[in-house]
Amino acid sequence: MSSSAKQQSSIMLALLPLVILYACSVVLFAIAREDLASTTLYWELAIPLVAIISLITGWSAVSARGDSRLMYLLKQVLIWGSLIWLLMLFQTMGFDTDLGEQKTTISLIFLLVFVSLLIGIQLDWKMFFYGAFLGLCAYLLADASHSAILNKIGDSFGIVDAQSKPLAMVIGLALVAFLISAFILISHRAAIMSRRNHAAS
Repeated sequence: MSSSAKQQSSIMLALLPLVILYACSVVLFAIAREDLASTTLYWELAIPLVAIISLITGWSAVSARGDSRLMYLLKQVLIWGSLIWLLMLFQTMGFDTDLGEQKTTISLIFLLVFVSLLIGIQLDWKMFFYGAFLGLCAYLLADASHSAILNKIGDSFGIVDAQSKPLAMVIGLALVAFLISAFILISHRAAIMSRRNHAAS
């Protein structure tokens, strides 16, 4: 295999976690639109998945900046561990029962949005764009009337009556967020290669 083919294969492998992240989020959004209350368990399972993907995809950002990998790991564990501890505490205190399944699910998604944005600002901008995308999904799921915001987004892209096509709009926005994240990841990899070549010379 040529070096060019190896490099392309390496990039595709690096992008795979992001593909999984956005694909799973779109699927969960589609299911939640039909029956929000029934997806609580799925969103709970999504949290460790997002945490693992965040840890994996952020590694390139740490290497590109030359930051301490140990501190990166500690921050990731602290942030995600705090979220999981908080959710366990809420469950122990019976908040999920008091709120009901629908409000519990929405609260869960918004907590995931908050943590994703926090990690995005603190550690890896790819997670910021994911958090922004997921935040829109949560906003749309919170109330059917919120889909009116899609018309404003659709107008920016010349899409007529975007409000009537929420799933298609979410898929399109997921693709936009993914492409931005992919650009950031590839930029990080280029910075790492440049640093290695400079060190070798």
